[in-house]
Amino acid sequence: MNPVRLYLPNDTSSLAAGGRRLADSWQHRSDVQLVRTSSRGAFFLEPMVERDGPDGRVAWCRAIPDDLPNILAGVGGTSVSAIPFLTGQTRHTFANFGITEPLALDAYRAHGGWSGLDAARQMSPEAIIQEIKTSGLRGRGGAAFPVWKKWEVAATTPADRKYVVANADEGDAGTYCDRMVMEGDPFRLIEGMLVCARAIGAEAGYVYCRQEYPAAAASLREAIQRAEAAGLLEWEGRLFSIEVLSGAGSYVCGEETALLESIEGRRGVVRARPPHPAQSGLYGKPTIVSNVLTFAIVPKILARGGAWHASMGTDGSRGTTVLQLGGRVKQPGLVEVPFGLTLREVLDRFGQGMADGARFKAVQVGGPLGSLFTEAQLDIQICFDAFAKADAILGHGGIVVFDDETDMLELSRHLMAFVADESCGKCIPCRVGSLRAREILESIQRGQATAAELALLAELGDTMKATSLCGLGARAPYPVLSALEQFPEEFRREAKGKRQEARGKRQEARGKRRS
Repeated sequence: MNPVRLYLPNDTSSLAAGGRRLADSWQHRSDVQLVRTSSRGAFFLEPMVERDGPDGRVAWCRAIPDDLPNILAGVGGTSVSAIPFLTGQTRHTFANFGITEPLALDAYRAHGGWSGLDAARQMSPEAIIQEIKTSGLRGRGGAAFPVWKKWEVAATTPADRKYVVANADEGDAGTYCDRMVMEGDPFRLIEGMLVCARAIGAEAGYVYCRQEYPAAAASLREAIQRAEAAGLLEWEGRLFSIEVLSGAGSYVCGEETALLESIEGRRGVVRARPPHPAQSGLYGKPTIVSNVLTFAIVPKILARGGAWHASMGTDGSRGTTVLQLGGRVKQPGLVEVPFGLTLREVLDRFGQGMADGARFKAVQVGGPLGSLFTEAQLDIQICFDAFAKADAILGHGGIVVFDDETDMLELSRHLMAFVADESCGKCIPCRVGSLRAREILESIQRGQATAAELALLAELGDTMKATSLCGLGARAPYPVLSALEQFPEEFRREAKGKRQEARGKRQEARGKRRS
């Protein structure tokens, strides 16, 4: 009797949700052929086990080891094509997730892999850059700068050596899409970097991986070795070398110039600009620094054409956006949709509203430097221009939902303390401003703050926004100032007794809801 082929994600989040226990229980069984795949990103359904059915894959969600008899018998499964969380998406960057084995070169090729690089090898560097320009692709790491402009500067700047650097220092709370790409589809990142190298004339690349991602780094290193052994890193007699480096846990190294300082062996400190890295970056040479998600969509753009990519999204935000839902929602997970949906549509359609017993209070978009949105602001369109108009950032697509038990003053203090700890210290507005803002917030918590200090907090935030050297200091005040604007009563409880009384009322209300 032939063993039944079962598909089980090897993604870190899936393993943490119980996938490791399933693998340990089933991997030595003679009646099971266990295939380790990438994850589909529906983490609220993990561990999700799949097997082939007559009409496609069938899934058993939140599986436990004792479910194996039913899975082998084909009893009780759900067609993957009938899971609304997945069918409602438009996946291009994450099209292969949950389907292919991460390190199988033949599977990557069978699902369209290397076709973008094949196309690029038949094009001139100028034609590649023009295709990226036509696509309207903007960086997915936070700044949303047009990708083609960086590539053109690097391509036209004379130098004896040029570099391509993937920023995989994914440090925003609630984000994990870069990790998923490196763990689940690493050849896609490699292919995107190779296309960029072809366009600008680079012969070396680096992936600067967050230290907390050991599985991602290991997967990527293995993928590089396999691609090199297959001759995929060579063209016209040249070898493009890629090295994976681990960061040292510094949040500010997510900023491109601090990242370059770290690669060069120095402490991660932000550089003054100009010159920009595309002109003078790593070791003073032209360097393209983009995040993993940006490189990951490049192969499909080259394979299908810039016009295809530009046909999706909005006028100023072309293509799809990758969002990561977390916090107090029913269905946390990864979502890829065209730009243009509203924040409310994403939370309702994919998050399915609040977790049981929770009431919505606010949502933060864009990581610890992102602004807070209240229920009245959820109809904002998810695109770069709409967020910029609202004085907010889409950032790396992290969406964290807070319920009514969240203390906004404590959240503000926590976020500002994080910035004070993570500041590289090079500029005074960030180094001193974040520390002073944290002290004011702590003073408010103690019931010792004055109205003048509240005014000073807002003034301090405006100064940091206008004068900080990089985005860490410039963006740090946004969540605090938006919390101060949206929830002023929580900051004005200056008497200690009032804060304790308010906390007691919240705890009493919480107890009533749970009972």
